[in-house]
Amino acid sequence: METNNIHDLRRQVANLRQSLFDQGYVDEQFIELEELQDDATPNFVEEVVTLFCKDSARLIHIIDQTLENHPVDFAKLDNYMHQFKGSSSSIGAKKVKTKCTQFMEYCRAENVEGCKRTFQQLKEEYTTLRRKLEIYFQYARQVGPTETASCHPK
Repeated sequence: METNNIHDLRRQVANLRQSLFDQGYVDEQFIELEELQDDATPNFVEEVVTLFCKDSARLIHIIDQTLENHPVDFAKLDNYMHQFKGSSSSIGAKKVKTKCTQFMEYCRAENVEGCKRTFQQLKEEYTTLRRKLEIYFQYARQVGPTETASCHPK
């Protein structure tokens, strides 16, 4: 019975992981992170994602505040979003990174409404990604750290 439960959990982890790729939430950079995970650092990916989430929350707060300033400082916004895009790229957060790029385009065009609209979409994508990754890591911890490494998308 125990073996079936572990097998079911492993299948759920694999399906959750695959859905992250299939739905476009993560890209090949996520695989690169997984390949850095080993016995010495069994929770490496989860730790990197946790740091990403902490940094993202900080940047979202700063960008929200900066968007409320009048006049809007587009250079600052572009700089903050560049940081956000970099950290998103580092974990393979594909949809978030795409929204960062769109935001930066509006920023360079000094389009406040475009920035605000895209930033709202970015926050939604980020929240969805964070939720999906939290569920994925919750299941992955139950299976064991070595199960999440060395898997590749179909």
